[in-house]
Amino acid sequence: MSSEFITFFMFSTMMMLLLTGQRVYGVIGFVGTAAALWLWGEGSFEMPFNAAFQVLNWYPLITVPFFVFMGYVMSESGSASNLYRMFHVWFGGINGGLALGTVGLMVLISCMNGLSVAGMAIGATIALPELLKRGYDKVMITGVVQAGSSLGILIPPSVVLVLYAMIARQPVLQLWLAGILPGLMMATIFAIYVYIRCRLNPALGPALPPEERARITWGERISLLREGLMPLAIFAIMMSMFLTGVTSLVESSAVGALLTVIAAAIERKLTWQVIEDSLRNTLSVSCMFMWIILAALCFSSVYDGLGAVKAIETLLLKTWDFTPWTILILMLFSFIIMGMFLDDTAMLVIVAPLYIPLVIKMGFNPIWFGVLYTVTCQIAYITPPFGYNLFLMRAMAPPEITLVDIYRSITPFFLLMVLSLIILMAFPQITLWLPELYAGK
Repeated sequence: MSSEFITFFMFSTMMMLLLTGQRVYGVIGFVGTAAALWLWGEGSFEMPFNAAFQVLNWYPLITVPFFVFMGYVMSESGSASNLYRMFHVWFGGINGGLALGTVGLMVLISCMNGLSVAGMAIGATIALPELLKRGYDKVMITGVVQAGSSLGILIPPSVVLVLYAMIARQPVLQLWLAGILPGLMMATIFAIYVYIRCRLNPALGPALPPEERARITWGERISLLREGLMPLAIFAIMMSMFLTGVTSLVESSAVGALLTVIAAAIERKLTWQVIEDSLRNTLSVSCMFMWIILAALCFSSVYDGLGAVKAIETLLLKTWDFTPWTILILMLFSFIIMGMFLDDTAMLVIVAPLYIPLVIKMGFNPIWFGVLYTVTCQIAYITPPFGYNLFLMRAMAPPEITLVDIYRSITPFFLLMVLSLIILMAFPQITLWLPELYAGK
């Protein structure tokens, strides 16, 4: 039985089971274990089980609950509201200012949480109603929130990049550093687009009336600036301690979580309800990631044991004679297709055993590929008709925003994301400059 046939059988079986609505980790773990029993008999049952014990030595995984907890404490305690109020006061005086502030809000939420769903929830529940009340074009601002929230999986502390690092055996810090400039570049491109559109057509994003701006004192402005930038200060302290070697990655995540709790207590927003909700949400997300990683290890141990990666390399590079860049583009395109049906973690777990060794074999930098993968996931999130963020927005948006509005809103941002991906592919140093700078310090 050829490796190509077994590869096709395992992946097609996995996709069919996923379409039934079963849990991702259950499907992946089941396919890996069943394939081991089918190929090598009863004695192979321990093969995927033993691979799962590798998790015990992956100490960076401890960062996941700390970072998720940090984001939920900030969200549940109302820090996100302070952030938006800060942008409202400081940017509301220009056309499109509140939409620009929403892009800034999404960037800071990314630094707080590392998950796109958090930015989507805050943008849809806090920013959208305020923007609609101020007369902003509902199609444009719906696209701003959807595209901006996707930055959460790219800007550190990105939980998705932590998962990629674990599966691809790459340093978490290198991936985080690699995601900073691409994330800021995409946020800047979004902001420039919004500014130009509102400059050409002020009706899309009217400025705050002069009488309302006059009622905002400078004392209130400074106070809001202090409260709004608190999450960014926590992130800066945490990362600086890590980069200077004062703390390890795990210790830095614990410092960030502790500082977040202290900041919420100082602002008198730390209640038992906030703590309980944050802990429950953290437990749910962290357990999901652990189960997915365990399932991925079960699956990849069987796949590696087959030598199937080598067979696929031979098929693509020698038999079909594809160029490395052609294969890379096909990989990224497959992420967009799968991303219309699966979330980022499921996609990574499914294709990691095949794609990552092949990327390294072709001579591409796996850190660079990790950022390309993440950007492609962002594109998949907003790709009609089944993009993940499209349905999240439909569930969270005010009733006056219809599904047609949501689909219309995303077209320009889809094109801007594709442009960003092309730029990152053409100029890898945008991604690799910070990691190389830190490595050579």
